[in-house]
Amino acid sequence: MTDAQTDGYVDPEVGGVPPLAETDVVKIPRGVRLREDKARGGWVLLAPERVFQLDPVAREVLSRLDGERDISAIVDDLAATFAAPRERILVDVRAMLVDLLTKNVLEVV
Repeated sequence: MTDAQTDGYVDPEVGGVPPLAETDVVKIPRGVRLREDKARGGWVLLAPERVFQLDPVAREVLSRLDGERDISAIVDDLAATFAAPRERILVDVRAMLVDLLTKNVLEVV
């Protein structure tokens, strides 16, 4: 863990990323949609004037953003579903969510 990440918190002053704790609830906001793209054979995140092609891992994470479960519950679910180390999943999920938050295609409730 870097100095920017401690106790489930990402320091906004280091790296210019928004704070994101395990207790935060993240959702896909109005105007952004998670959709299957049958023409391309995958899933996409559709935002105004932007399309994000999703890999299977991103789709699994984004499909769990229901606006009610916090990041901790989502990570626990992914760890149980895929029998993977929780801490590794937490690092990857947090990095992906922070990236999409800075692109304004997700929001913290």
